[in-house]
Amino acid sequence: MSIDYEKIKRLISLVEENRLTGLEVEEDGLSITIKAELSAPATPSSMPVAQASTLIEVQACEAPVSQPSLAKQAVEQPAPEHLFEIASPMIGVFYRRPSPDSLPYVEVGDIIEAEQTVGLIEAMKVFSEVLSEVAGRVVAIPAENCKLVQQGDVLVVIDASEAES
Repeated sequence: MSIDYEKIKRLISLVEENRLTGLEVEEDGLSITIKAELSAPATPSSMPVAQASTLIEVQACEAPVSQPSLAKQAVEQPAPEHLFEIASPMIGVFYRRPSPDSLPYVEVGDIIEAEQTVGLIEAMKVFSEVLSEVAGRVVAIPAENCKLVQQGDVLVVIDASEAES
């Protein structure tokens, strides 16, 4: 009996796309069970980010992505009630850009739109886009490129008071 890995990937995508808690499939004597963790109810500062799973090439992390120094980030601190933290929806490796030779999705100071990709999380060779739920200015990127992040770790901080009208 051979395992159809493409079928398993499609089943995982089905679970993620429909935000199911689990799925059990039995076919030709083979039983597959997929379980997913749902995040806690959303609060303004910890709302789960939307995600779309996509299979793409494995990324090398040779060239570092430049980040402004923390001293520069600390100069202008917006009011806390306008800050929105984009948290990692899962454990995985965080990537700030789609490929090693591409520009980062976002940089500190960029104005972004809601539903804009701010990074990728790789878990088990599956890459999931991390999307912003709010528009605004990127004020910090605490997560390091090509480093393991835990579910709930802050990846990007957005000042929603600076959204373009």
